[in-house]
Amino acid sequence: MKSLVRPALFAAALSLGHAAHAASPVAITEWMYNGSEFIEFTNLSGAALDLTGWSFDDDSRTAGTVSLSDFGTLAAGESVILAEDDAATFRTKWSLASGVKVIGGNGTNLGRNDEINLYNASGALVDRLRYGDTNFVPGSIRTQDISGNPGSLAVLDGSDATGWVLSSVGDAFGSYANADGHIGNPGVFTLAPAVPEPSQYALTLGGLLAIGALARRRRQG
Repeated sequence: MKSLVRPALFAAALSLGHAAHAASPVAITEWMYNGSEFIEFTNLSGAALDLTGWSFDDDSRTAGTVSLSDFGTLAAGESVILAEDDAATFRTKWSLASGVKVIGGNGTNLGRNDEINLYNASGALVDRLRYGDTNFVPGSIRTQDISGNPGSLAVLDGSDATGWVLSSVGDAFGSYANADGHIGNPGVFTLAPAVPEPSQYALTLGGLLAIGALARRRRQG
């Protein structure tokens, strides 16, 4: 069963690093357009967020097309899944822990060249990913039976699939093969910046020192 536990320092680096990048508190962090089709959304902010009234659409770009309200409140760092399969089938295929929220039965299917659009409760666009190895973004990855992940935190600022990479078993994202042989890591997003930008140094160092102090107190207690 896929674990929901992340090492504290790794998760902290993710949160602190992303704070200097993305304008959106919730971002598209993984997708597969064919096979066990799914889209992963992650709350990259430091606070819980209520997704009631939020929605998804593809290249039709119409807010409200697919409701995401059933995700409810996302904890800081929590990832959720919108899947083509019904929720129970998707969980079984990927051996997901019960704590991973899945909305199944998505009929607004993704194509080889398509868009993923995330809208908030006001109908405003929150995040967009344009991908396609033939039309939209020539040369981008083709997520057929293998999911795509952002190659860096900076990639999450973009609106197309440039800089995204394909999953591989045992990679830094924790990818594995599911029951059908499809490769991905749905339900948990783990990515830390390899080299912090100058504006991040103080923020990242301060956060890591605070975590170190907390760990020492726990050991001493």
